[in-house]
Amino acid sequence: MQRMTITLDDDLVNDFEKFLSDNGYQNRSEAIRDLLRERIDGQRLKENPSGNCLANLTYVFNHHERNLANRLTESQHAHHDLNIATLHVHLDHDNCMESVVLRGPIERVQAFANATIAQPGVRHGNLYMVPAKIAAQTHQHGSGPQPHRHVHVQPNS
Repeated sequence: MQRMTITLDDDLVNDFEKFLSDNGYQNRSEAIRDLLRERIDGQRLKENPSGNCLANLTYVFNHHERNLANRLTESQHAHHDLNIATLHVHLDHDNCMESVVLRGPIERVQAFANATIAQPGVRHGNLYMVPAKIAAQTHQHGSGPQPHRHVHVQPNS
């Protein structure tokens, strides 16, 4: 680890101290590391759209909206290679929230998220992506004759 020194104007220091307090940071270094990671990861995603990512897509929708629930489910099935898991939460009698965990090429994950969020009736859509290395490995466990395959995801930074 390296130590760095920075100079900030008073207003920015005051805003940063409030940020630390509001977000429960115990020290400045950890907050700065998190902020830097967020900006650097965002830059990596822009610079390498053909790379891979791990992502979470969250949105709210009214399940009574004309076949919207079916359209969303069909879209997830059509992109089963990206979809790791979906959490479906009933918010009230009409509204649901879904959180979809995705992994794969950044361009495809972004396109899937954009198409989902753009569906009429989907509200509060948000995609959070982390650049990642994705590798599939085939190997055996124990003395069993059946090799199997695991997908390993290693987030960057």
